[in-house]
Amino acid sequence: MCLAIPGKIESIEHQYGGLVRMAKVVFGGIRKEASLEMVPQAKAGDYVLVHVGVAISIIDEEEAQKTFSYLEGIGELEELMPPKEHRGQD
Repeated sequence: MCLAIPGKIESIEHQYGGLVRMAKVVFGGIRKEASLEMVPQAKAGDYVLVHVGVAISIIDEEEAQKTFSYLEGIGELEELMPPKEHRGQD
């Protein structure tokens, strides 16, 4: 199943000689990079839906929380979670 996962933009940087805007996005405690090329107006603190490493839309916090909770409940977030032996450790 192809899903877009909600996350919060923690920071933004320009890569590849300033040509590509990339964000550090937090998904339930896990940080991953995502391209912001499809949402050029996105800024730090915004919630975005990310599909295969690309932010595809900006959503509000309430919608992000609802979607994340639903996906967690149906077991679709396993790849974003740390291995069980590392959960709760940082």
